[in-house]
Amino acid sequence: MCGIVGYIGKRNAVDVMLQGLSKLEYRGYDSSGIAIVQGSEVLVNKAEGKLVNLQNKIEDLHLESSIGIGHTRWATHGRPSDYNAHPHTSQNGKFAVVHNGIVENYLRLKETYLADEVFTSETDTEVVAHLLEKFYNGSFEETVVKVLDVLEGAYALVMICADESDKIIACRKDSPMVLGIGDGESFIASDVPALLAYTRECMYIEQGELCVLTQDGITIKNHALEVIDKEVHTIEWDAEAAEKDGYEHFMLKEIFEQPTVFKKTIAGRIHGGEVQFDFDLSAEQVNSWNKIYIVACGTAYHAGLVGKAVIEKLARIPVEVEIASEFRYREPMLDEHTLVIVISQSGETADTVAALREAKKNGCKVMAVTNVVGSAIARESDYVIYIWAGPEISVASTKAYTTMLIAEYLLGVYLAQQKGMDNGALRAEILEGLQHLPDIAETMLTDAYLEQIQKAAEGYKDANDIFFIGRGLDWAIALEGSLKLKEISYIHAEAYAAGELKHGTLALVTDETPVIAICVQDATYDKIASNIKEVKAREANVLAIINEGDEETQKFVDETIAIPRIHNFVAPVLAVIPLQLISYYTAKVRGCEIDQPRNLAKSVTVE
Repeated sequence: MCGIVGYIGKRNAVDVMLQGLSKLEYRGYDSSGIAIVQGSEVLVNKAEGKLVNLQNKIEDLHLESSIGIGHTRWATHGRPSDYNAHPHTSQNGKFAVVHNGIVENYLRLKETYLADEVFTSETDTEVVAHLLEKFYNGSFEETVVKVLDVLEGAYALVMICADESDKIIACRKDSPMVLGIGDGESFIASDVPALLAYTRECMYIEQGELCVLTQDGITIKNHALEVIDKEVHTIEWDAEAAEKDGYEHFMLKEIFEQPTVFKKTIAGRIHGGEVQFDFDLSAEQVNSWNKIYIVACGTAYHAGLVGKAVIEKLARIPVEVEIASEFRYREPMLDEHTLVIVISQSGETADTVAALREAKKNGCKVMAVTNVVGSAIARESDYVIYIWAGPEISVASTKAYTTMLIAEYLLGVYLAQQKGMDNGALRAEILEGLQHLPDIAETMLTDAYLEQIQKAAEGYKDANDIFFIGRGLDWAIALEGSLKLKEISYIHAEAYAAGELKHGTLALVTDETPVIAICVQDATYDKIASNIKEVKAREANVLAIINEGDEETQKFVDETIAIPRIHNFVAPVLAVIPLQLISYYTAKVRGCEIDQPRNLAKSVTVE
């Protein structure tokens, strides 16, 4: 969601902030702004819309400062506008604040402490700036602690003070931030890409910690302002990994990166026909779990639906897949005999983090499937499976989703293996299929394949509604396909378990309703074929995703896109790729903002 960048050092902070914010545009935003200290005052400039609007606004001002904080905002309180954009300042103009998250008790704080104050925005964040002025006692650090004592909600806060312009202070609760360490300079940002042009040495801020950034270095303190030692991490991937590398959009680049990241997800995890992770679960531990919850949001939730089928088939442990935003509010039955698997690309998804903590509170072991080392979910889980997808910049997830699937297949095999299940032959076949995935996926991404999909996308340009149907694992893939299409093309798309069509949905099917049918799974082929014929009887135009060599389906649909033959149980990893490309090319032909779709953000760090 919101992007944060802060800098203090020997460079011009304005240049660093604008560069850093440009690397965070993928997070989704509707306005931007910067604050610097010049002399004894804080200067703020902000603009609604894209970052270029801010750049144009300050171009002729020739601003320079050694300290500054910047922000790209995704609206939660107050509409997108210049006055609601961050940074926000105190009434006396001495303090400036940028914020990611929500101050849940901001109205009560206004009434209790700030009844006579004049506010210039509709945001919750402005309350923080006014409280800093209200509580200031000559010590910036002590004042921040006093403010934190009265705040409720989730936040990442970065603050400057004109009277103490030798430091930036930052803190977090449930919203991510990373610190960058330089030579005579210090950085802070909400995500790593903002730092990569300047440093690879970083530290991650834990819950409730207070960070003081100066030119001489970074000091981490607890709530009592006692210094804490922190581990320094080295960022392994470089700035080029977050660039488009000649592709028109990050989404297309990330689709094409899938064969490479498939190899990375699998690498080092299959030895002698068995799966190995960085953790080691005993047979006693695995057998003690009589139930598994998979908890996630959005695309990760769809990955979890595949994970359920994989784990139940291989390890024979009952699995429930839960939407993270609902999980903790329904009092799920959790105990030490329950494993909770949380899935999140960013590792910072607010609802998923909350679900993780609920599980831990009830005595569960928690396993994370995530992409980001050092993320909150990775740090707080008992076991972590990294998907090693590399930076995913486009809001619409592609390579992270497919590598989540691969991680779940590996996990399903691992749990069965540790339990001593007698399905060794099946496990071996699945591992062989996984190892073939990178090369087979590579063969799909040809010019001829793309041309076929672009032709199909042209036919969807003016559609109002598109239905996706499938059964079993194909239904799980249909859900992800429909999500991809709706989020970047803005076409209303829904996915249905095909057997449910006759229970209401057929009423919506006409000759103006395109249907995309996924019919890759052999076990449900006859059933999905019947369902396709039902919609064809209502004159729907049907595109089917089929296995290579399936001549039968071609007889009763309008168009087909084939995926190469592979072990049928791992075919979902390949089947979603044409759906990703259909979404991409449909959005492109409609002229949509593909990497940054409206109203959406990459990392959802508020509930």
